[in-house]
Parts: sequence; structure tokens; C-alpha cells
Amino acid sequence: MKITMIGTGYVGLVTGTCFANLGNEVICLDIDQSKIDGLNNGIIPIYEPGLSDLVKINVSEKRLVFTTDYAKAVSSSDIIFIAVGTPQAENGEANLDYVRSAAASIAEHKNGYKIIVNKSTVPVGTADMVQQIVGNDVDVVSNPEFLREGSAIKDFMNPDRVVVGVSSDNAKDKMVKLYKPLERVGKPIVITDIKSSELIKYASNAMLATRISFMNEISRLCEKVGGDVKAIARGIGLDSRIGSRFLQAGVGYGGSCFPKDVKALIKTGQDNDVEFKILQSVDDVNEEQKKTLLPKMKKLVGDLKGKKVAVWGLAFKPKTDDIRDAPAITVVQQLLDNGATVQAFDSVAQNNFSKLFPNITYGQTPYDVLEGADLLVIVTEWDKFRVLDRDKMKELMNSPNIVDGRNLYDSEEMKELGFNYIGVGR
Repeated sequence: MKITMIGTGYVGLVTGTCFANLGNEVICLDIDQSKIDGLNNGIIPIYEPGLSDLVKINVSEKRLVFTTDYAKAVSSSDIIFIAVGTPQAENGEANLDYVRSAAASIAEHKNGYKIIVNKSTVPVGTADMVQQIVGNDVDVVSNPEFLREGSAIKDFMNPDRVVVGVSSDNAKDKMVKLYKPLERVGKPIVITDIKSSELIKYASNAMLATRISFMNEISRLCEKVGGDVKAIARGIGLDSRIGSRFLQAGVGYGGSCFPKDVKALIKTGQDNDVEFKILQSVDDVNEEQKKTLLPKMKKLVGDLKGKKVAVWGLAFKPKTDDIRDAPAITVVQQLLDNGATVQAFDSVAQNNFSKLFPNITYGQTPYDVLEGADLLVIVTEWDKFRVLDRDKMKELMNSPNIVDGRNLYDSEEMKELGFNYIGVGR
């Protein structure tokens, strides 16, 4: 099939590349000339394991091209995906300016019947808006993405499900044909009405965020009464009605989906006279959780003024360079506000983080930032942190104090090794 992907951000680039890898002819379109020039020269603008190699393969086999030419991209494709950003507006709702702009450009350059697919995470009713802009001679489809940063290619090729919201049999048949290679390997294609499809993505992310905030509240109780949130997570996760996913307490969730989508769903509820009391609490708990490491730091080192603090992990999660709403932003800002000197390390997110915090020190290895440190704060659970030499860590630090915001280590083991160690909910 001939496909155009409008937007070469995280969703657009991964999705377009994977569709090309399934044998389709894909045009990835973006208005950012420098980004397109970079992609045409093999420069991938995001960090995602395996993506660079997959792009090179499909470009070399001429199934994947990159352009800024709207007229060519729209006119030469049968299915056009809108995969542009929907950032959070000041009032919490999703900002749909980029979606409107994409729809208007499609309307300007279309040359007959097209299927327009909303791939971006958008609030219920967006398909109706796109239809009004593009016209009634096209079909608008909702096809929300469920890609996890760090495992996006696997998630595309081996999804739990593919959700497609349609209002015509023709659009349904074309979308089923497009995703047929995934259905053949046993992955269900869920066909539903458009508004239900639009709500499924928000409801899914809101449910997962709820599990995280619930466990973070349980972790605070553990710290008050005595208990181990890791043991509690295992105990309740073995209940088949609950399952073990998204039950790990920590310093809060971040990224481009959970914070934005929870707030957007709350705002949609407000606009329709529905008060999401649970979701408002989920959001409040998460914002509070990002600040819970500061008292732990002060418990170990007292006044932070003049203290040298190492921070491990800046991305909102491992295997990505995404720092959007990352808890590390709150943690580092608190440290600076309290007069500490910050030395930070992250495998891939340092360049992005340095744009927000250009005046802190960044190391080339985790050990670099430990030298002379009065305290280590772990904010992102990169696997490499789990297997480092504890004796070397202790030798490099001025004082062996650790606040572990992701419960990477066994608390008893760390204390036996001579560390002053505080985790979350333990």
C-alpha cells in the first residue's frame, strides 16, 4: 500500500519505518527541513533501539523516503496518517494546532478519495474536527498508537492489539488489509466506532498511571508503618485479577504520554460535566511523588547547601532519551534550589537534559559523577546501574549515601556493604 506519515517524531518515524518494513511504500513527511535533511543523511533524531538499522534497510530498498513536499506526499498516497505532536496546553487539554494544520494541508493537496488516519493521541471528537477540515469525500479513521519508548519496534511488530475506529466499510477493509501481516501472527485487530477508539488510548494510559500512583501511595504508608513495597507488589501482582505490570513504586512517572494523557482526559471530563475524582488524585499523587526524594536526601546529609550530589538517570525511563516530564527535572531543580552542586549521568539523555540545565556537570560514565560526591540519587533505572562495582562506588564517594528512587538495589545488602541507603517504600 502507498502510505504517507505526516510527522517524523517518535510515533511517525517508528510507525512509518515499520510499515515500510512490512512491504509498503511509505513517505515520511515533515515541515522541519533540517530534520528531513538529517534523515536523508542517515541521522536519526530520536534514540530508539534498532530504529537506525531499520531505517537504513528500508531506505536502501526504496520503500521509505523522507520529504517536506506536502503536495507530492499527499497526492501520491492512498492512506495518510497524521502523527504530529499534541502537546499539553496550559489548561491541561491537548493542543490540536498541529493536527489542524496537517488536516488543512491535506485538504489543500488531496486529489481524490483518501483515508485519513489519526495516529496521534487525540481527545474524543478529533476525528469529527478533521473530517470538517478535510471534507466529506474522504474517510477519517482513529488508529491510536500503543508504542512504548525503548521497545517501540517490538511493540509495533508484536502488539497486544491494534485498535481501529471507522465509520465506513471501505475504510475498515483497507485498514484490516494494512494490518493483516500482524493479524496473521495472532494479534487481534479491534474494530470499533471512532469515538470509542479515541477513548481507548486515553483510558489505557489513565489506568496504567492509576496503578503507578496507587503503589506510590502504598509506598508512603510502608515508610510510616514499616513494610516493603517490593514484597507488596509481588504479593498482589500474583493475583490473576491484578497482574504484576505497573506495580513498581518509585519517584513518579513522566514521559510524553501518561502525564499529558491523564490531564487531557480530566479536561475532557470537565468539558462534559464529568468529574474524574480518581484521575485527579492520580495526577496529584504523581506530582507529589516527584518531590518525595528531597526529605530522604536531607535525612542522609542534612543541609544540602554546598553538598556535591551525583544524579544517575535523567530520562523519564530507560532505553530512551526522552526527558519530557521526567522526574529528574524536579529532583535536579530541588537540588539546585537547596544550594547543592549537581553531577549527572545518563546513557543517552544528557544532551537533551543539558538544554534545560546547561550549568550542571555531566559525566561520561556513572563512576565519573561519583568522585567526591556526598550523595548519590538514582532517578532512572538503567540496567547498567544494577551491576556496577559497589566497592568502587564507595571508594569514589566522599560519603557513601544513596537515595534510590527506583529501588534498584537490595536495601539490606547495601547496608551490609557500608552504604547509608534509603529506597522508596522500604
